[in-house]
Amino acid sequence: MTDNLLYYGDNLDVLHRHVPDASVDLVYLDPPFNSNATYNVLFGDAKGERSAAQIQAFDDTWHWDSSAAAAFDQVLSAGGQPAEAMRAFQMLLGNGDMLAYLSMMAPRLMELRRVLRPTGSIYLHCDPTASHYLKVLMDAVFGPEHFRNEISWRRTNPKSNTATNFANSRDVLLRYSKTDVCTFNPVFGEHDPEYVDRAYRYRDAEGRRYRLLPLLNPNKDRPNLTYEFMGVTRVWRWTRERMERALADGLVVQTKPGAPPQYKLYLEDSHGRTVTTDWHDIKPITSHEMLGYPTQKPEALLERIIAASSNAGDVVLDPFCGCGTAVVAAQHLGRRWIGIDITHLAVNLVRTRLRDTFGDAVSFKVVGEPTTTDGAQDLADSEPWQFQVWALGLVGARPAELKKGADKGIDGRLYFRDSEKGSAQLVVISVKAGKLHAPYVRDLVGVVNRDAAAIGVLVSMQEPTRPMREEAASAGFYESPWGTKHPRVQLLTVAELLDGRGIDYPARGMLNVTYKRAPREVKKVAEEQQQLDLDET
Repeated sequence: MTDNLLYYGDNLDVLHRHVPDASVDLVYLDPPFNSNATYNVLFGDAKGERSAAQIQAFDDTWHWDSSAAAAFDQVLSAGGQPAEAMRAFQMLLGNGDMLAYLSMMAPRLMELRRVLRPTGSIYLHCDPTASHYLKVLMDAVFGPEHFRNEISWRRTNPKSNTATNFANSRDVLLRYSKTDVCTFNPVFGEHDPEYVDRAYRYRDAEGRRYRLLPLLNPNKDRPNLTYEFMGVTRVWRWTRERMERALADGLVVQTKPGAPPQYKLYLEDSHGRTVTTDWHDIKPITSHEMLGYPTQKPEALLERIIAASSNAGDVVLDPFCGCGTAVVAAQHLGRRWIGIDITHLAVNLVRTRLRDTFGDAVSFKVVGEPTTTDGAQDLADSEPWQFQVWALGLVGARPAELKKGADKGIDGRLYFRDSEKGSAQLVVISVKAGKLHAPYVRDLVGVVNRDAAAIGVLVSMQEPTRPMREEAASAGFYESPWGTKHPRVQLLTVAELLDGRGIDYPARGMLNVTYKRAPREVKKVAEEQQQLDLDET
């Protein structure tokens, strides 16, 4: 597998059909938490302010129904420890919402174990609502002997009803390996300034800070390392040759005659603070990084996970990829990646984010979206809302509202600047999957006038009629600052969009500002970690 892949679809189906056995090195998943919350994507408007329009991304609530019962039975039919765990959960919890959530998670965790390489690891991101049940479930799927860590990510933005409970300020990351051997690269954080002042209290003639570390071996029974050095006979950590080499390099210090020599460790050569399972140093999303997706996590969090449990060129998989933080972090660090999400909204956000961040430096395939008019019609027939979002994504627009009829004639919006410092211009878009009627164009003209939009676009599955085209032509033109003219009302079919045609609006100096732009990548310089080795060579 050589391509980066972004899948639209149910991750259980995508994993089963498209991801081979033992092909993935690292899995990170941040599934819905079963927190009884409805999450919305809050888009900024053209001025960077929060819009009143909210697009529901997913409903983080699970209920016991026929689909949950079918998922539960599927796990039981597979047998093994996961089936036993689910039976125990049913006895403990009954056929309720939590069992429905666990029934959704169990088959997905089983598939994720299948696709992991023998040296692979999985990080499951959850919160205290269900973390204890998920740990038992992961013990059943991966084996309790392959549990590695329970990591606490301390958010500084607490959430909970503080009138009756202590505020919750942490999420949980459950780390498991597939086998007894897994990829792990120690990671280090920045030293605490107080620790630096206390430990690195010496300076050399050039002002570089250093500390002194002992060279005595804690094991007293090492005849091969027992010798005289600088007038002192002891059991040393290093061989004589290495001691002599360090002395010649100016890295061995004897504070006074007869004192055991010590090793000089410069602050600049230190890896940094040892990272424990208490990740209190990674801050929440900053306004600079925030894209408006409801459960977006900091890139620093994903970069730490990916750096620790994979190597350059490895494959990273996120089956609930949302706005794509994991795939962006993987791309930053030179890994290949697979992202999966069940909404076209998320797929469009990830695609836009990758292009904003990496430009032409990133290459990936989108799988599962319609590529033909027949596929588009199937999507329109089965999932009208997803069809609408997908069609808007073809022209770089965002959905206006979730509920039909609440958009006042608008299905999507696109904002652009027709000059570097010019004000944002609005394009309003209406999407029609069914039979076309002449009033649709008249209604669109009214919306364009009402909202003072620069351009209005009708996207349709069917070919517009001649009277519709004539009425669109009568709406006139939008004129750019350079004098270029663009039809004020445009009619585009899905077939034309799939063929590469797009909205006719100013190309010179044009900037699409529909979505908040992800920060452009600053090229990272990979520095090989050099670990101080005080062991015997």
